[in-house]
Amino acid sequence: MSLPRVTGRVSWWYDDLGHPTPADPLDGDTACDVAIVGGGFTGLWAAYYLSVLQPDLDVRVLEARTAGYGASGRNGGWLTATVTGGLDGWARTHGRDAVRRFQLAMNDTVAEVADVAQREGIDARIRRGGTLLAARNPAQLGRARALAEHGREWPETGARLLTAEQAADRVNVAGLLGGVREPHCARVDPARLVRGLTETVRRRGVRVHESTAVRSIEPGAAHTERGTVRARHVLRCTEGFTADLAGERRTWVPMNSSMIITDPLPEDAWAAIGWERFDTLEDLSHVYSYAQRTTDGRIAIGGRGNPYRFGSRTDNDGGIDARTAETLHAILCSWFPMIRDVPVAHGWSGVLGVPRDWRATVAHDPVTGLGHAGGYVGTGVAATHLAGRTLADLVLGRDTDLVSLPWVGHRVRRWEPEPLRWLGIHGLYAAYRLADRREFAGARRTSPLALLADRVSGRG
Repeated sequence: MSLPRVTGRVSWWYDDLGHPTPADPLDGDTACDVAIVGGGFTGLWAAYYLSVLQPDLDVRVLEARTAGYGASGRNGGWLTATVTGGLDGWARTHGRDAVRRFQLAMNDTVAEVADVAQREGIDARIRRGGTLLAARNPAQLGRARALAEHGREWPETGARLLTAEQAADRVNVAGLLGGVREPHCARVDPARLVRGLTETVRRRGVRVHESTAVRSIEPGAAHTERGTVRARHVLRCTEGFTADLAGERRTWVPMNSSMIITDPLPEDAWAAIGWERFDTLEDLSHVYSYAQRTTDGRIAIGGRGNPYRFGSRTDNDGGIDARTAETLHAILCSWFPMIRDVPVAHGWSGVLGVPRDWRATVAHDPVTGLGHAGGYVGTGVAATHLAGRTLADLVLGRDTDLVSLPWVGHRVRRWEPEPLRWLGIHGLYAAYRLADRREFAGARRTSPLALLADRVSGRG
């Protein structure tokens, strides 16, 4: 029962929606005002706001497969206001006032994405319910209390500690000892959102050239297998596939994340589980898993699996190995034992971009015209929107509040060369898994192994 009937094929979101046929491939050399490399959320949101702010601008999006083929169409569907890299780290370098503005901008982004979807007629099945972080052992409960205390220092997050009874009233996870609720999150169908956004920008006059893989970027030009696009501004919005570009192998690592989704649950299972408010759900393990309740009554759950492939390689078809599918199913059944016999419909995987310091970046050089955004470390459904809006402001030279947020112009060192990169990442996740096992075996505090791994990785 733990193995999905279907694997790969990009994602279940696309199987449910229907797989698009690539359209408007580049036909030889051309020129435009802004060339955007990557047809995921970042590039499409940048294109959208450029078209809104300056409708006469010639904007082209260059996408290797179809728009939304990467993480934008495979993720867990969390439209979350989480600030990648943590508030405290940004405060040390930019001050608390700047970071408060950053958090408030992310909070507003959750609402703005829903508003744009409604205005543009995009049925992305958005449902605002917040996030429940579930604590299921004493060490996790300690982290829940620390998160709630952190929320008192940063009230902009809205984080609030819940008792076991309060948490179970939202989602009845087995073994709950307590939890944390964060209000600024919505559930979304990512494929419907990204394909709706693709159609929207095309209606607004943006050319989205699919089946057009970019091989290299330089000031004033993006070189593809179908021709060269010359532009005053060239924006790199390639996230987990950045390593495929010439010279970018060590910029961000493509970290793997995998998902499975069940068949629709029977009504008696939903009566036992609750989950009527459509919270997104995450456990407080170090190798955490994340889930949502879908509109048609399924549960989609994701987690790491094999975290990284040697040499920053990516697997384009979205396949998931049996061991990862079984692990995710075991986690799901530990949360909800009553659904053990509900079949798993589909499993898939994708890659997300991880910078060496786990902090996302938005940047643009007005002299060269080169810009980029990404490194969201898995929290990109909302962050891509804010990044795309910010890129549009930077390209147009607009002096807005967005262009002074802490992540604008952030610089990060490159990842180590192989085999150090592979050994380090796999070593870190081995430490996190061992820490989780020790905590579930009875350790009452966060494992020192996990704390050490946080420091080594740059997450701490």
